[in-house]
Amino acid sequence: MKHLYNIYRLGIKELRSLWYDKVMVVLIIYSFSFAIYIGATATSTEIHNAPIAFVDEDRSTLSSRIIDDFYPPRFKSPELISSQQGDIGLDAGLYTFVVTIPVDFEKEIISGKRPIIQVSIDATRMTQAGIGAGYIQNIINAEIMSFLKVSNILPVGIVTRMKYNPNLTSSWFGGVMEIISMISLLSIILTGAALIREREHGTLEHLMVMPLNAIEIMLAKVWSMGLVVLVATALSLIFVVEGFLQVPITGSKFLFLFGTFLVLFATTSMGIFMGTIARTMPQLGLIFILTILPLQILSGGITPYESMPIVLQKIMYFTPTSHFVSMAQAVLYRGAELDVVWLNLVAIFAIGLVFFTLALLLFRKSLSTSL
Repeated sequence: MKHLYNIYRLGIKELRSLWYDKVMVVLIIYSFSFAIYIGATATSTEIHNAPIAFVDEDRSTLSSRIIDDFYPPRFKSPELISSQQGDIGLDAGLYTFVVTIPVDFEKEIISGKRPIIQVSIDATRMTQAGIGAGYIQNIINAEIMSFLKVSNILPVGIVTRMKYNPNLTSSWFGGVMEIISMISLLSIILTGAALIREREHGTLEHLMVMPLNAIEIMLAKVWSMGLVVLVATALSLIFVVEGFLQVPITGSKFLFLFGTFLVLFATTSMGIFMGTIARTMPQLGLIFILTILPLQILSGGITPYESMPIVLQKIMYFTPTSHFVSMAQAVLYRGAELDVVWLNLVAIFAIGLVFFTLALLLFRKSLSTSL
């Protein structure tokens, strides 16, 4: 009971120290609010207000129907221009796409021929150019099929429906993935910085002469910093992701937060491990960069886990973030329950236990050599 009381009181001390560190407080607030919103909305994988113009040399019913199919918010209202204006507009950056419909286009379609529509693209706008070309092709093909009253030339048609995020809005994916990234990022840096702060302020020596052991000091930092990140995660999920970004969460928030609690046990232990190795905040920053980049890029949140080399997959299998990303996506995107993700949760806890043990051994050795 005495040990639990010591862990509790030390944790309260960590929370007070964090409260007086205004830079860290601002970093936490920013990371789980503005950073989430900016990360989810700044980049987009869909076309939005792309400027487009048409050179309609056919002036037929079909060409008019095709032009009418391009409307906001995917494209700006299309402009009718001449071929000379198209080249000038592309060079000046006025248009991203210029579609030229040739003479007798409708007649050749009705007669069964395959007329060619020219699409000129400003490829300097790489994202819109690559994605928009596919949009334009699909829209024109769909309108031609509708005009000819042909549903599909194949005997069997494949219809794809998105159960989650039917419009493939990128902010729905980005908001959740930003939270997952911030959990590992903040938990590592907070615990590592807390240990460095103890060493720089000289309070670590005070703790060493008190009737405390290494595991009590470690657990105090783990539960206090983990609690801060867990509360920030819950508030960000409710107010930023569901509130401002309007992302529907189909799964259990409690199950996701339970998985967050388990992964925090591992990542805070990693922070203590780094804080023990580093002697100053700049050293901690360098070690942190070398660690957090592989964890975030290769954990499956940015790069699909299955598309990585087999050797790399096996290596990342021993990191807690890989299992956490898989669990979080299953719960929040697909509404998975405990019977689906329990193996991920067990793996996260087991890996966290290994990291905690390694950090404890190194921290205990560091304290003994400092005496």
